[in-house]
Amino acid sequence: MTQQTTQTAAPVTCDPRTSVTRSLLGYGVVAGPVYVVVSLAQALTRDGFDLARHQWSMLANGDLGWIQIANLILAGLTTIACAAGLRRALTPGRSAIWISRLVGAYGVSMIGAGIFRADPAMGFPAGTPEGPGAISWHGMLHFACGAVGFLCVIAACFLIGRRFSAEGRTGWAFSSRLTGVLFLAAFAAVATGAGAVWANLSFVAGILIIWTWLSALSLHLYRRTAPQHA
Repeated sequence: MTQQTTQTAAPVTCDPRTSVTRSLLGYGVVAGPVYVVVSLAQALTRDGFDLARHQWSMLANGDLGWIQIANLILAGLTTIACAAGLRRALTPGRSAIWISRLVGAYGVSMIGAGIFRADPAMGFPAGTPEGPGAISWHGMLHFACGAVGFLCVIAACFLIGRRFSAEGRTGWAFSSRLTGVLFLAAFAAVATGAGAVWANLSFVAGILIIWTWLSALSLHLYRRTAPQHA
């Protein structure tokens, strides 16, 4: 007669601080995918919109413009939540404070970009004359919000790269710095490309890269901030 012994795994507990940190990082995981999917769904279905010629922010114009406005504001709010999660997950160190501030500023800029719409131009929405068109006060503020936010998240990429390098995590250090370089190049392209197709497509690629990086970073830290066994 044999005696069978069953071993019960130790229960996993999650203290309130860890639970909040993981929840905040979870917003960072989904912020980018939601923003990209909603933007692309509109870009592929809105009458007159051309991915090769029009920037996603222009979707805020027209009868359905409220969708992109809400999309920008939601992306901003979830990015701010992510920034708070980064501050908690990367503690201790002064870099954690600055990384959080920079990513949070990017989130605030998204909200600003939603409030201050980009101007209609280049035939979108349907019926708009071709060409760049006149720049309104809200169009100028939209560009200013975007520029500040993009520069902040680029700086965050390099700061995180430096932190990971100091920790000996060369893979994350390299990918973070590379993301910063590529997004900076994409932003420079769209800022100087005068509406050229190559510049616009470069910027689309840059947007996909920066959101992928933020989602991957949030997921990495989410997994690293694991609940403890009791």
